[in-house]
Amino acid sequence: MIARRRRLFWVIGILAGVGLASALALRAFQQNVSFYFDPSKIAAGQVKPGESFRLGGLVQKGSVVHVPGTLEVHFVVTDLRHSVPVTYDQVLPDLFRENSGVIAHGHLDSHGTFIADEVLAKHDENYVPPPVAKSLQQASTVAPNSH
Repeated sequence: MIARRRRLFWVIGILAGVGLASALALRAFQQNVSFYFDPSKIAAGQVKPGESFRLGGLVQKGSVVHVPGTLEVHFVVTDLRHSVPVTYDQVLPDLFRENSGVIAHGHLDSHGTFIADEVLAKHDENYVPPPVAKSLQQASTVAPNSH
């Protein structure tokens, strides 16, 4: 009877350990997931200020402004329907250009400006990141009416 009880405690202990390890792994995974949103989804209110995510679209022509004496740069990302202002304070990738695809990682501030921690630019003149291409394709099927 004692051996049987001891085995039961071992089984319960192992199951509890596996359950705890699974819960911790799932929590860590959820914290590291970064969702992709385009400007139209942001305009629709699908993102809350402070929430970390990836923003993708085109760098709007004429929107890039460098702050003199700093690395800080301001630009606008658009999906041809809506636009989101972006602030970034690190070195931009060499391939960063206006009218080109970009994906930025960061969060929205309380004023609706995207504060970027990282900016990724296209690979060559023909490349647009797949999520950006899909957003732009969807935007082209709807007449642009608001920014």
